[in-house]
Amino acid sequence: MQSSDDADVIARVLGGETEQFAELVRRYQAGLYRYAVSMVRDHDVAADMVQDAFVRAYTKLSACRDRANFRIWLFRTLRNRCFDHLRNPRRTSVPLEDAGPIVDAAEGPGDRVERSRLRLDIWQALERLPEAQREAFLMHYVDGVPYEAMADLLEASVSALKMRVLRARAALAADLRNRQVTQEPPVRLSLRRP
Repeated sequence: MQSSDDADVIARVLGGETEQFAELVRRYQAGLYRYAVSMVRDHDVAADMVQDAFVRAYTKLSACRDRANFRIWLFRTLRNRCFDHLRNPRRTSVPLEDAGPIVDAAEGPGDRVERSRLRLDIWQALERLPEAQREAFLMHYVDGVPYEAMADLLEASVSALKMRVLRARAALAADLRNRQVTQEPPVRLSLRRP
């Protein structure tokens, strides 16, 4: 089990084997980075935040009371850092996408422009969601985090998280429909009698 392994690694780090902290970085860096990018939408800022979260975790490792739940403790450090960044009034702009487009040989220039426009529309729709809804939606649908794990990480009930994701989906669908990115769902006729 990973959590008991985390406690063992932490004990070794605190016992003087500081190079063992690299194992914790290896375990959690990719997932933390995905989360940070999805929240702040800037690859460089996300990388800095993840590094900062690991530095803070390393310097305050002895303060981690429940070492078997190190992952949750580390995630909350990063999550708080992301929310601080998003609430910072000096933050003027956030690049929406640093990654270049994936080029398909069968795709023409118009298709690439349309795909870029669609990607921008989706990012803007995500940005308009309340932070809690965006966070839950991205964790569940992008990172594939099960609701039970999300409940531990976000300190919320499973039902509350399901409601956040449901509301985020509805808001995204309405926003993208209003921008004519998606079409209205077809009207379904019910064959049941009232």
